[in-house]
Amino acid sequence: MNYMGVNEIREKYLSFFESKGHLRLPSFSLIPKNDKSLLLINAGMAPLKPYFTGQEIPPSKRITTCQKCIRTGDIERVGKTARHATFFEMLGNFSFGDYFKEEVIPWAWEFVTEVLKLPKERLWITIYEDDDEAFEIWNKKVGVPAERIVRMGKEDNFWEIGVGPCGPCSEIYFDRGEDKGCRKPTCGIGCDCDRFVEFWNLVFTQFDKDEEGNYHRLENPNIDTGMGLERIATIMQGVDSIFEIDTMKNILNKVCEIANYKYGTDEKKDVSVRVITDHIRSVVFMVSDGVLPSNEGRGYVLRRLLRRAARHGKLLGINGAFLWEICDVVIENSKDVYKELEEKREYIKRIIKVEEERFDETIDQGMNILEEYIAELKKENKNILDGEKAFKLYDTYGFPIELTLEILQENGMGVDIDGFNKEMEIQKERARSAREETNYMGTDMDVYMTLPAEINTVFDGYNNTISKGKILVIVKDGNIVDFANEGDNVELILDRTSFYAEMGGQVGDTGIIEGEGFKVEVKDTKKTANNKVIHIGKVIEGRLEKEKEVTTIVDKERRMDIARNHTATHLLHKALKDVLGNHVNQAGSLVAPDRLRFDFTHFDALSTEDLKRVEDLVNSKIMESLEVETVETTLDEAKKMGATALFDEKYANIVRVVKVGDYSMELCGGTHVLNTSVIGLFKITSEGGVASGVRRIEAVTGKNALRYIESLENMLKDVAVILKTNVKDIPRRVEVLVNELKEKEREIDALKSKIAKDAAMNLINEAKDVKGVKVITASFDLDMEALRELGDKLKEKLDTCLVVLASTKDDKVGFVAMATKNAVSKGIHAGNIIREVAKIAGGGGGGRPDMAQAGGKDKSKVKEALDTVYALVEQILS
Repeated sequence: MNYMGVNEIREKYLSFFESKGHLRLPSFSLIPKNDKSLLLINAGMAPLKPYFTGQEIPPSKRITTCQKCIRTGDIERVGKTARHATFFEMLGNFSFGDYFKEEVIPWAWEFVTEVLKLPKERLWITIYEDDDEAFEIWNKKVGVPAERIVRMGKEDNFWEIGVGPCGPCSEIYFDRGEDKGCRKPTCGIGCDCDRFVEFWNLVFTQFDKDEEGNYHRLENPNIDTGMGLERIATIMQGVDSIFEIDTMKNILNKVCEIANYKYGTDEKKDVSVRVITDHIRSVVFMVSDGVLPSNEGRGYVLRRLLRRAARHGKLLGINGAFLWEICDVVIENSKDVYKELEEKREYIKRIIKVEEERFDETIDQGMNILEEYIAELKKENKNILDGEKAFKLYDTYGFPIELTLEILQENGMGVDIDGFNKEMEIQKERARSAREETNYMGTDMDVYMTLPAEINTVFDGYNNTISKGKILVIVKDGNIVDFANEGDNVELILDRTSFYAEMGGQVGDTGIIEGEGFKVEVKDTKKTANNKVIHIGKVIEGRLEKEKEVTTIVDKERRMDIARNHTATHLLHKALKDVLGNHVNQAGSLVAPDRLRFDFTHFDALSTEDLKRVEDLVNSKIMESLEVETVETTLDEAKKMGATALFDEKYANIVRVVKVGDYSMELCGGTHVLNTSVIGLFKITSEGGVASGVRRIEAVTGKNALRYIESLENMLKDVAVILKTNVKDIPRRVEVLVNELKEKEREIDALKSKIAKDAAMNLINEAKDVKGVKVITASFDLDMEALRELGDKLKEKLDTCLVVLASTKDDKVGFVAMATKNAVSKGIHAGNIIREVAKIAGGGGGGRPDMAQAGGKDKSKVKEALDTVYALVEQILS
């Protein structure tokens, strides 16, 4: 066999199917578009589902892709087997009602035997048991001997998900040789051993299954094929594991280099190396597609993978953040195909490093606590960790429950999952809302999903706000109707419209649709999941009917306000790049009539100077009166021009480029002003963080900017009146008042500290002796620093003592526990005691045996919490 690298196999596959009339599409983002059934793309056909179901018209009836995929269902097997991975690439060729078995089966054989040059005598075929048609093509047309075509049942060779499109499939297997098998007499296709490897599945979508379980032959059947790139690479490179193929071996070697470990010398450490090798690929590609670490949805998947990899790094003896260093190898392997990896290189590394360092700060403390829990369980001869404790590890120390489970399993233990789930109920609810149970397409099956793909609306509103059209569809109360009367709430689809439908962050237009004898007030314009433009409104006059001619009249003033904000958003994007650097990229936006909101990739809060530079730069471009020009061109040509694009967006082949003078150039379908001078004025109203590595700027333009400045002026006048000064003297007057206030606070704190010191002698006199340990508890209106000072003074006065003090200053609850060396030697542990004390006040914390600190939430429980200290000491010393 010819050795082939991963990148070579991918290119040969895509080129082969291009030669068969297929349109090559780049991989879609890992973040699904309009598919609520998935958190992440997990199969090559997943992004193409709208084409298979007829809800959208594909750009070609023949498509070929290499799709990035993530699956975490078998995450616990990753690193322990030769084939399991969380990230993989799926090669596919697809037909939407074009060719079928007669074409795709011979093509598959041609690619496998003539391009890859796999030996024919080592290839086996499986088909669905009743699929005689496929048998005839494999046997008679292609020439595969009948004894190497295996018929298999529905469970193995029939693809279906509930009702809807389904059909038989045919798989191609490679025989790796007897030495790879189990040598049992029954060894053959379907055996669990490593001899026969399935690497390509051809799905023949030829039926439509109804609710009663009947299969109806489709008039235009489809083809959906999938071949795992990593799996075929193991065959082409003659290796036993996906971790030995060229691209993954490069990553694995880097892991071993950082860990100063020789792969193959310790099976446990080998597992850790493989886990890191796999997980870093997933993490890099997820971040490159815009996923950020969080505690829900796909962000939680990312965080779980990253922290799992970081923990395996610790098992290898790696100290500190290291995953970000491996990113370069992943990027170098794949940057020629996935160009966004190179474009986002520094951003990807920074996101991963920040998250890894954040985890590193908490993991040691969390590990110490988990080790204490494990020791307690062993001491008590138990093997199930309390759900509340598992949740605390998750909530306080950032330990994913899977990581807790994994560590406990290594110690022959488990977790009370039901108890954990009760604690997690609110977070679980949020996570569930990120992924909804839906139909085959992954979107709610409303009436719009039943409409033919041919029903489309031409947008005729770039250059005007009034247009002529015809009513194609009327929806009332969720049903398609032929007419609607005055007072009815309706949703209309027209053949042409001047109304812009909400898209790309720009809100939808409002206005009037009128025709002979009727008028509709349009309150919003949106796009459905299958790209139908719907005008949402109310019939305010007469009766409207299907097929009636209409005039669409957009609220012009509102549209202009939106256009000002949209063009200003483009200027802001470019200004941020100029001021902060090219790592800045759009991460979300809102373009409304009253304001604009722009999310962008950056790690630090913008300084006052940077914000001013950005604002000044945008306003300078407004005052330069730059012409705003729009050009329609091909996607490739737009990229050559240097137009900025959102790499995770799905663009048509013909795109719209918006150029603002020679300053800004972006792909954009929104509405804009014709000249920047129309924007008038740009004013930033706020800047802040919204997620790890993502900042947000809100701003206003035009008359809304003037109103904002007027409101600030009025506020200053009001403040001047309160301070009994004039506007220009406000800073000096405030400075005087602040200094006076600080001085008063210092005097108050000094008095409180003196009172506390005076009280110290009383506390010593009132200390209770519990089995030879003097125990002191008290609550003060002091800050935590003063509380610690008081604790130190009390410790100095007694040889064997435990001091537990509470602070209730500013309605905040805090606890400090301190123990002398003699008390610790008797078994006193300040950290353990304060943890139980703080729990009563609704808080948590911990620390060393001699010193610990904690927080609380319920001020009313402070006395009760302190009263428990004596019983706790009694219990410890018993």
